[in-house]
Amino acid sequence: MKRRAFFCFAIGAALTPRAAAANEPEMVVHKDPYCGCCEAWASAFADAGFAVDVRDEKDMEAVKKGLKVPPTLQGCHTATVEGYFLEGHVPLDTAFRLLKEKPALAGLAVAGMPKGSLGMGTDPGASYDVMAIPKNGGLPYVYASVRPT
Repeated sequence: MKRRAFFCFAIGAALTPRAAAANEPEMVVHKDPYCGCCEAWASAFADAGFAVDVRDEKDMEAVKKGLKVPPTLQGCHTATVEGYFLEGHVPLDTAFRLLKEKPALAGLAVAGMPKGSLGMGTDPGASYDVMAIPKNGGLPYVYASVRPT
């Protein structure tokens, strides 16, 4: 009987981490193989509890085009999570807000590589907008702003 109890305990312990992992948002990060800021951005999301799969892509333009990321709002890397895309250096708190509110958007974008944005070092003077891209093809609008404190 002790052997059976031990076996059941071992099976339960082995399954527990998988059950916890099932609650993590699953994110795929598409990036250029030679980009380091993308790795830093993805690591921040992994540290925040996301299950992150980083994929080096030979053709980032095709990834962005396939997700219909507007060319004027393209950033460094492109991630997908729970049916949305996150383009560029979208901050953690803004991504959490998106996943909580679940608006009718295709995704969020931070154009370019703003100094001080997540993955781009620290800069107390960081100032940039996170743009919302509607699913219906409407005009992008400011979803969140990052401004100096």
